[in-house]
Amino acid sequence: MTYLIVFLGGGLGAALRHGVNVTAARYLGTAFPYNTLFENVSGSIFMGVLAGLFAFKSGIPQHWQLLLTTGLLGGYTTFSAFSLDVALLYERGEVALAAAYVLVSVALSVAGLFAGLALVRQFA
Repeated sequence: MTYLIVFLGGGLGAALRHGVNVTAARYLGTAFPYNTLFENVSGSIFMGVLAGLFAFKSGIPQHWQLLLTTGLLGGYTTFSAFSLDVALLYERGEVALAAAYVLVSVALSVAGLFAGLALVRQFA
């Protein structure tokens, strides 16, 4: 049942992301990735609100937590989960580890994208 909950939330999040993409392209153009910037920032704000609610308000059922975080926000932006990971490391006093996680995640993700492009170009 939890997989179904995450699946439904993910679909809603992906549809919301598509709506933001279309709206941003229509009103702001595509010369700068305003859509992704908005999704990453708004998703991270929403993740912070949810993490705070889940931490300080008891009794919120796990299925709602899964639907909203892993599902909805996972489909909308995974940057919110990344931001939460960084915040949790920082809150535990692991500032150097949080900084290393940011640097390694960004560097390896961008390098991975270029590696994937290079792989496809070899066979295209």
